[in-house]
Amino acid sequence: MDATVATSVRFVPRRPDGWLTRLFDNKAFLTALCMLPTAGLLLVFLTYPLGLGLWLSLTDTTIGQPGDFIGLDNFVSLAQDPVFWMSVTNTIMYTVVATVGKFLLGLWLAMLLNHHIPFKAFIRAIVLLPWIVPTVLSAIAWWWIYDPQFSIVSYLLVDVLHLRATYIDFLGTPWNARGSLVVANIWRGIPFVAITLLAGLQTISPSLYEAALLDGASAWQKFRRITVPLLMPILSVALTLSVLFTFSDFQLVYAITRGGPFNTTHLMATLAFQRAIPGSQLGEGAAIAVSMIPFLVGATLLCFFGVGRRKWQQGEAND
Repeated sequence: MDATVATSVRFVPRRPDGWLTRLFDNKAFLTALCMLPTAGLLLVFLTYPLGLGLWLSLTDTTIGQPGDFIGLDNFVSLAQDPVFWMSVTNTIMYTVVATVGKFLLGLWLAMLLNHHIPFKAFIRAIVLLPWIVPTVLSAIAWWWIYDPQFSIVSYLLVDVLHLRATYIDFLGTPWNARGSLVVANIWRGIPFVAITLLAGLQTISPSLYEAALLDGASAWQKFRRITVPLLMPILSVALTLSVLFTFSDFQLVYAITRGGPFNTTHLMATLAFQRAIPGSQLGEGAAIAVSMIPFLVGATLLCFFGVGRRKWQQGEAND
């Protein structure tokens, strides 16, 4: 016996979506909504201080006085200030020499740690110490190393090895002081470069080196044709960050020399602080800080788009 069940389907018209539903279905609106907290944080902690610094650079504000708008007078005055131009020269030289030193020694250390050596994990932890130690603490240690009377370096050279007759005045002459600051910065920056490049080296497949060895490639050829091209993506990022950190360095230089002797070791960052806070000239200090922006933008573009070009990463020549 067949049983037939009759069913009736009732059509219920769909209610049109409200404006709020359509709004939250919009991809662009959801993207903007998710980015709103981050944008708010950037606005409060980045845009406002930067905007305030730009405004102060256009005024003659001093500590305790609001100041008046003077346009580009601060920048015109800096263009005629020999101490400012000396700080620009010092900053560029400091950044170039320290960055080259950090990357040469950091790459050598990274390649050394990439091999199987005894106590490799312990050595990696020790290598990180200069980067982990607070900057002011390491600066005080270097200040003691460079002390004209109690320097351990001078003690070894004069009293132990008898290679010199007098102690070295590391911080008393301009070029000695500049070189001493560069050495301290290299010592502090090597761990960052070494660990970053070590992470990149460990992503390179050992089979590439084995194939190159079977083809009779030398160590230099393997380094040039395999290591460098495959390391370029990480190298470009590490170089960009290192240049930014070095160019805007303040703590190490100010703790060791405070810009001395006779303002010859001032970087742009330390000179901006000296003019703004101890010198109470907030407008002039802000103008020096603002003058760093074109250099930082140029260095970032040069490192990121120059070293990080795709053809370099593939080991080919540039167009």
